[in-house]
This record gives sequence, structure tokens and C-alpha cells, in this order.
Amino acid sequence: MINFNFHQHSVFSDGKAEPEAYVQQAVKLGFEAIGFSEHSPLPFDTPFSLKQKNIERYVATIESLKEKYSNKLSIYRSLELDFIPGFSEKFEQWKQACKVDYAIGGVHLVKPPHTDELWFTDGPDRTIYDNGVEKYFDNNIKKAVTTYYHQINGMVESQRFDVVAHVDKITMHNQNRYFTEDEKWYRALVSETLHLIKEKDLIIEINTRGLYKKRSNKLFPDSETLQQVINLNIPVIVSSDAHQPEEINLFFDYAVSKLRQYGCKRIMFFKEGRWIEKGL
Repeated sequence: MINFNFHQHSVFSDGKAEPEAYVQQAVKLGFEAIGFSEHSPLPFDTPFSLKQKNIERYVATIESLKEKYSNKLSIYRSLELDFIPGFSEKFEQWKQACKVDYAIGGVHLVKPPHTDELWFTDGPDRTIYDNGVEKYFDNNIKKAVTTYYHQINGMVESQRFDVVAHVDKITMHNQNRYFTEDEKWYRALVSETLHLIKEKDLIIEINTRGLYKKRSNKLFPDSETLQQVINLNIPVIVSSDAHQPEEINLFFDYAVSKLRQYGCKRIMFFKEGRWIEKGL
């Protein structure tokens, strides 16, 4: 059983509850550790990012919870840092400001060529995804998906962080409508990104949120991509990407069964300032 979750969001970003509610749920479930990973500040207004004016309060709140629950579980402070070329600041700036224990990097807003508008590839509304493919890429899905993976590659090459969030979430709203994940051009993009992640010694997150939100019928990553992650011996961690306390361990058993199916025997765990392996 996995009794830790290092990717979750509270009211400091786009979560629905105060941090202590997640801590109380973790204690109730017998967790040994949790980590808060609010969306990093961005230089424009969004409904999901940590506001710069709230950084000191975020740091102080998590620090207080660390002390209050020190005899019950370990609590860590992190960020899910958005990488947007030409827009987002260097990860190091926000890592230092928020005094993070570890850092997660992710892409939710894709910067298309020849425009400063951004393509939002996440969230519950599939029409935003579809409209972006049409508006920014002239309905050329290869160009759109290539831009997404090249943005991840740019993040991996230029920023310092620990965990790559939901690496293939670009497929969530695709649902095999524009392409299938076994197409050669897509496999080549994924392979390039995974080999770069391997080269940089990063961890890949196995994210369960698409399943319990019923936006997908698979993990991120899953299937051939997950098999390649395991074959390349890239370290993995299972996260629920919780936005509510009751979500902190959803589909963990399923994720473990899938990892074992693909031959994975270990996952990563954060303890006292470093990542260590735990057996499955």
C-alpha cells in the first residue's frame, strides 16, 4: 500500500480545502508523509496559480503544520512549477521564495509559435483543447503535440527540479480522436522526451487524477509510454494530484497493480531532504 502523496493542491492554488484538512485526512488514512505542491506564480492572472502576495503565508502555514503534526507524519512544501517559454520565470526564483523541499515541473499552458496567446491543454473542458488545435495549429495535431513535447524538453534541459508531472497528459482530451498513441510520429516524440528525462536523472510521476475525475480511462503515463519508462529504468512516483482531501489516495491500488504489471518493483519516496527507493 502507498501511504504517501507528494502532489496535491490546497486553497493556496486551485485546491478546495485548507492545508490542514489534507493533513487530517492523511493522518486518518495512516499516511507517513504528504507534500503540498501549489501551482507556481505566473506573470499574469490565472484561477489556479499561487498568488505572489500569498507566498509568505503559504510558507508559514506549511511550516506550522510541520511542527504541529511532527509526531504523526512528515509534511513537505513544494511547488508544481509551470514552464512557459518567454513567460514563466526560472524555477529557481520560486523554489527559493517558497523554500521548497522538492520541486515538480509541468506543462499546462503551451506556447504556440508566432503568437503570445497560450493553449490550455488541461482542465475539464475539452472544447478549449479542440479550439486550440484549430486556432493555433490549423488543425495540425502533429504540430500541436510536437510543440507540447518540445516545451517539456525545454523545461527538462533548462530548469532544475525533481519530478516531471503527468508527462503525457496532452493525450487526455485526445481520446484517440486526432491520433492514436501507437503512431510512429507520436512514439518518436515520447521516446525523445523520456530519454532526455533519463539523461537528466529526473523522476516521472504516475498521475491518477484523470481516472478518478473520469476525464480519462488511463494513468498519465500508461500503456506503451509507461512500459518504456519502466524499461528505461526511470524512477517513478505515484501521485493523486489531489485538489480535495478525499482525493489524496484515489486509484493508488490500481496504479500499483499497473506498475507491477509492467515490471516495476520500486517507487520513489521523499524523506529528510532526499529521494529514496521503496519496494512495491
